Amino acid sequence: MNRINPFYIGIMLGVIVIVLAIKLGYAKSELKDMENSYKETLKISTQLSGLKDVYSNKEKTKISLQRILELSSLSAAKIQKKSTNSGMIITSDSINKNEVNFLMGKILNASFDISSLKIKKLSKTHASLYMEIKW
Repeated sequence: MNRINPFYIGIMLGVIVIVLAIKLGYAKSELKDMENSYKETLKISTQLSGLKDVYSNKEKTKISLQRILELSSLSAAKIQKKSTNSGMIITSDSINKNEVNFLMGKILNASFDISSLKIKKLSKTHASLYMEIKW
């Protein structure tokens, strides 16, 4: 009677195998979740590095902004531009609505970091403009 019954050892091994199988299943599902999280993080980091490439090139931003502001369609708008180390401030006391539409179309379709934009209606055809672009 001092010996352990082999039947009990078999049951004990069966229970241990079942517990380990359950833990393995949880570990697999946790690994799958971590893999999905890694893929999502990789996708976000790739998008962010692409955005960094677009927005961090200060000289390219300056040149493209100057090119837009020097277009003949905006010559009558009397746009004042003030360049600073961190960006450019563009103002106009009276700008035609067609010129505003043209300028906004060009600015918003390009990759500029617009930190402030204020357009105030002065009359049916004219408005005042204040815009800060950072780089």
